[in-house]
Amino acid sequence: MDAEGAAVTLRRAAKRYGGTVALDGLDLEVAGAGVTAILGPNGAGKSTAVGLMLGRLLPDAGEVRLFGRDPRDLAARRRVGAMLQSATLPPQLTVREQVALFAGYYPSPLPVAEAIRLAGLTGLEDRRCRALSGGQQRRVQFALALVGRPDLLVLDEPTVGLDLEARRALWASVRALVAGGAGVILTTHHLEEAEALADRIVVIDRGRVLADDTAAGVKAMVATRTIRCRTALPDATLRAMPDVRSVARSGVHAVIATAEAERTLRALLGADPDLADLTVTGASLEEAFVSLTGAQAADPLVAPAERSVA
Repeated sequence: MDAEGAAVTLRRAAKRYGGTVALDGLDLEVAGAGVTAILGPNGAGKSTAVGLMLGRLLPDAGEVRLFGRDPRDLAARRRVGAMLQSATLPPQLTVREQVALFAGYYPSPLPVAEAIRLAGLTGLEDRRCRALSGGQQRRVQFALALVGRPDLLVLDEPTVGLDLEARRALWASVRALVAGGAGVILTTHHLEEAEALADRIVVIDRGRVLADDTAAGVKAMVATRTIRCRTALPDATLRAMPDVRSVARSGVHAVIATAEAERTLRALLGADPDLADLTVTGASLEEAFVSLTGAQAADPLVAPAERSVA
C-alpha cells in the first residue's frame, strides 16, 4: 500500500477515444482487502478505468497510481493479478504448463497445483489449451490471475462464459482470497454477482461516479418501494392511489411501485378490506441501477448502441 493506504488511486482521470469521452475526471480509490464492484452500462468507462489501473492505457489528464507507483512500474505490477474480458492462451501448452509459466513471473507464487485447484481445473492439468471449452479457458485465465499471490486481483467480467456451477466455484475462490487479505476489483454485468461478492459498489456512467456505497446503501438511494398483494381492485383504481408510480400484474398478484409506501398502503387497505398476501419490499439493486443510470430495465447493464466505448 502507498502512504495513504490505497492500492489504486484515480484522481481526476480523463480518457477520450477521438470525440468520445470514456472517463470524465473520474475520482476513485480502492484501499485494501475486500471486493469493490464497479458497475455501469456499456460505455460507462468501466474497462477504460481498469485499463488505466493496470497501466495498459495512459490517462489524457489526471493521475493514476497503483500501490503508490506508476501502474507500469514492475514492482507495482507484480502485486496485481488480472483477468480481463478477452485473452488468448497458447494453444499448444497444457493447463499445467501455462500456469507454471505464469508462476515464474512472480517472486513468491502459489504452488501450481493450488492455483489449478482454486480455479476449478483439477483433472484438466494435462489438457492442451486448444482442447478446452470457452468456460474452461476462462478458468485458466482465473488461475493465471491468482497464481502470483496478488495483493490486488482485478476481475473484468470474470464469469462470462461460465455455467452456474463454475460461477459459484469462482465466487468461493474469490471469497477465500479476500479472507486471506487480498483486495478485489470486479466489473460485472451480473448484478447478483456484485451483490453476492461486493463489500462496496461503485456505479459509474459517462465516465463519472454516480454512487459509491454498500449494496444496501445504493438500494436505499432509490425511494421507490414495491407493494405486492392480492386485490380485486382494478388497475385504474390502484394507479389513482397516492404516490403510485406504476402497476403491473404477476399472476394473481398486483405489483405496485410507490414513492411513499405508507400513504399508498393506507389507501389500499381502506379501499379493499379483503386484501391478502401483502408484502412490501425496498428497491432491488437492479431497480436502483436503472434509476441511477437510466439504463434499459430489460437488460440493465446494456446501454443504447451509440454508447459503445468500454
